[in-house]
Amino acid sequence: MAGYGWISLTTDYGTFDGFVAACHGSIARIAPDVRVIDVTHHVPPADVSRGAAVLAQTAPHLPPSVHVAVVDPGVGTARRGIAIGTPGGVLVGPDNGVLMWAAAALGGIDAVHELTNKDWFLGDVSRTFHGRDLFTPAAARIALGADLADAGAPVDAGTLVRLPDPVVTVGDGWIEAEVLTIDRFGNVQLAASGPTLAGLGPDLLVNGNVRGRRGSTFADVDRGDLLIFEDSAGRVALAINNGRAVVVLSVTPGDMVRLAARN
Repeated sequence: MAGYGWISLTTDYGTFDGFVAACHGSIARIAPDVRVIDVTHHVPPADVSRGAAVLAQTAPHLPPSVHVAVVDPGVGTARRGIAIGTPGGVLVGPDNGVLMWAAAALGGIDAVHELTNKDWFLGDVSRTFHGRDLFTPAAARIALGADLADAGAPVDAGTLVRLPDPVVTVGDGWIEAEVLTIDRFGNVQLAASGPTLAGLGPDLLVNGNVRGRRGSTFADVDRGDLLIFEDSAGRVALAINNGRAVVVLSVTPGDMVRLAARN
């Protein structure tokens, strides 16, 4: 196996403690020349869906990498640690669904192995910090060219934990879609793909009472107005020019939003 020059990290660890630095240290101790890209460490705690969405929307834009995702409320339980081989890179993390959308975005699953080879662990594995002791050491070894088969036993991809598919329904002149993510600017991203907007007119009602207008960039609406657009990830999104759409709409991830043509 040729290996990789990059490892990416996506976690809910935050940056106020030493967790992220310890993960960087685990990588550096094994593969000091491999470079690390911090995708984010501010996934909301235990929000597996948010971590999955961020990784899936980011990984295809990175160089070929070993991608580590640790949003892991089941750490220390019987849930598996896994490595997934894809045409676009390798994914390492818990078998709780956090890796699956990224696997699809990177071309699909070629192989899966459970992380059971104790020679790959970094000392005694903490029951609460698999990011440091299990996942990043495994990623470092894979980046150096270790074969996935050396990580542990093969896993049937059909047994992997998958997150529920986000709900999207498209009708004549309307869309109903689940809120997928909300970014730090308060923009609301829906699960619907951008092209679904083509069946709607330029002036829309959101949830029956909030007026919005289709556009392609924030300045297409006046300050304080609601924009409905296709975002950089190819999803339908809602934003307020110089404001926060999440406040106006009062939604959270998993809520349903209805867009309909305005008469």
